Parts: sequence; C-alpha cells; structure tokens
Amino acid sequence: MKREEIIEKATAHLQQLCTVIGERRVGSEANRVASRYAEKVLTGQGWQTRTTLLEVIDWQEEGATVACQGRKFAVFPSPYSLGCSVTGELTAVSSMEQLSATDISDKIVLLHGEIAAQQIAPKKFPFWNPEKHRQLIAMLEQGKPLALLCATSHNAALAGGVYPFPLFEDGDFDIPSVYMKDIEGEKLLVHVGETVELISRARRIPETAYNVTGRNSDQSQGRIVISAHVDTKIGTPGAIDNGTGVTVLLLLAELLKEDSGKQPVELLFLNGEDYYGAPGQVKYMEQHAGEFGDILLNINIDGAGYKEGPTCFSPFGLPEKMQKVLQEIIDKEPEIVEGLPWYQGDHSMFLQQGCPAIAVSSHWFIEHMETQEITHTPKDNLEVVNCERVAEAAMAIAQFVRRLEAI
Repeated sequence: MKREEIIEKATAHLQQLCTVIGERRVGSEANRVASRYAEKVLTGQGWQTRTTLLEVIDWQEEGATVACQGRKFAVFPSPYSLGCSVTGELTAVSSMEQLSATDISDKIVLLHGEIAAQQIAPKKFPFWNPEKHRQLIAMLEQGKPLALLCATSHNAALAGGVYPFPLFEDGDFDIPSVYMKDIEGEKLLVHVGETVELISRARRIPETAYNVTGRNSDQSQGRIVISAHVDTKIGTPGAIDNGTGVTVLLLLAELLKEDSGKQPVELLFLNGEDYYGAPGQVKYMEQHAGEFGDILLNINIDGAGYKEGPTCFSPFGLPEKMQKVLQEIIDKEPEIVEGLPWYQGDHSMFLQQGCPAIAVSSHWFIEHMETQEITHTPKDNLEVVNCERVAEAAMAIAQFVRRLEAI
C-alpha cells in the first residue's frame, strides 16, 4: 500500500473506534462492538482469529450528593464503587499515621492531603501494587467506615489528566466511596464532627468482554506478539489512549498479511489495561503460563499518534542484533526516535515474564507524563491525533518485523 492509502485507512479506523463507537469501557456494549470490529478486520485479512471470553463488571452511576447543615458539596461516585445512602459523623484523615490513630468505625471518612495524593492501586491488581497501598486498603477495611469521601488534586502519571481523580477505582473494594476536588474537601473540613449525609447512585453489573488474537502461522515458537488495548476509561473516546494503538494493529493486519516468511506474528487486542482488574492481561497470562519463552519479542502500542512531536520506540532488553535493526529504522525515519523507558503499559506484562519488548508511544506524552491533562478525559479525541504519525508507526513496525526475518 502507498503511504497516502495507509493514512486514509488509519483515519477511517480511528473514526470508527473513537466517533462511531466512542467510549469503550470494559463490560460495555461499545467495548464488545470494538472487539468485534477488530475480529472482523483480522478475519477479512486472512488471519487465524480467536476470541477469549472475559467475565467482567460494568458500572453505571447517576451522580452523588453530600450534604451537611443544609449545605451541599460537589462529589462524584468513584468508578466501580458500590452505591450507598448513609448518614453519619464526619471524620477526616490526612496520613496513614492519623488513620492508624483514628476510630473510623461507622463514620463517614474524608481522606485528604498526603493520604489522597496518589491513586490507590486496585487491591487485586497483579502488575503493580505498592505495600503502602495494600496497607491503606487493609486499614480501611478493618476500620469499617460507612463510606469514604476522597479529596484529590492532579496526578497525571497515575491517573491521567482528570481533575479531580478518583482515589479508588476498584470493583473489588466494597467500601462505598466518592471523590471531589481538593478545594471542595477543604470546605468540608470545617464540618468535622458534624453529621453528614451521602447518597451515591451507582451499581455494578455482571458483563462480558473479549480478548481478540490473530496469528499468521500455526507456529508459536519464536513469534512476535504485537499488542494494544481496546478499552478506554469511563467518559473518554480514547483516541490516543488507545484508539491509535488499535488502529496500528488493524493496519498491520493488512500490511503483514502477504508475508509468508519464517517469522510468526500474533496481533493481540487486549481488554483491560484501563480497568481495575486487568482481566484481559490476567487471562492471557493464565492461558500462556510457562510458555512466554516461546515469544521472541513483544511490541506494545499505547499512546501513539499525538499531534505534536515524533513517535518514540522504547526498547527493553533487546538482543544486540535486534537492537541494531531497530536503530537502523529509527535512523532512517525522521519522525521516529528512541524513547525513554516507561512501564505504564501492557509491555510490562511481557517484561515481567522475561520477554524483550518495544513500547511504541508519542514522545510528547512520555516527556509530559506527569503534567499532561488529556488522557482519561473527553479531551482525548481525534483533534489531538496526527494520522500520519499513526500510519508511520505501523509502517515502521512492519518494516522491523520483515527485517527480523533475515537475521
């Protein structure tokens, strides 16, 4: 295909994913439509296609209210939290030490300051779960509060561009919670010791989702797994995160379909990178337990195609010959650079299993990971995408795969 045709196809895929389908939260019908779209493209290009069922939780909310002494405060239900209607004494905690010394039983607890500075890892998240986060969850569950009010600010590195960010986003954590801006929390602090009422209209819904894989060969040994996650956070069309990554895989399905060389390739559409339980990733690890040694390389695309700056390819533990091929491609492509290492993506799953990997993203996002205000928000739409960068990423990956056949 000519470059212009690849760009046109990239544009069409992104329109379908981010405009026609839109938000693709795990468990939603839109998420399943996106997975079926990927499956249809793979099948149409002649790939051996497989879907894997995932049992998940969808979530719906209709707002929340906090009231005290006739005054109302702006709050939002924490994603995947249980709903509630409770009345109790307000207490406030700003540190782990203060939490340890405070009786929170049957109280409504305002978490603010230091203790609410960083989004808490879901209690069963398998890839990253700091000891401090596990301790906080355990202390809260042992304390048995009625509910949690979480006052937060910005933390783009872990929570994306949202303000305020939900301190808890965890369908396995059963203490009802809502979140609010830090400045709203400061207003609520003056009511500590008084009776507050919290109503959160939210519910969990058992649902399904799918991983989709396509292979060009029956051979598993020595395959390259090229991956991208299909899902989005709630409330975003997910263009950069990760409609562009899905689009690169869909382009590769066509770019690599005629390749009958010795290099087996697996295109992997994962479901759950932006979801509390990472169900698609966990299922993939279960399916291939003890078999990750068969994988020659993972290439994961997440956050590619931003309108500013070049695409970056970040290598992790590549063998010398493979690194040389990558460098030769980077040297020839003016809009592709070698990126710094970063770990907030599905390539980390492969790294933890001892596989070398390349993480493909946008250089601007890696440099501004801790300050950007786009991902996980409605701003992550097609207006921030450069389809030329998306097409170039797909062409460079296809070239890299073909070059590996010769070494």
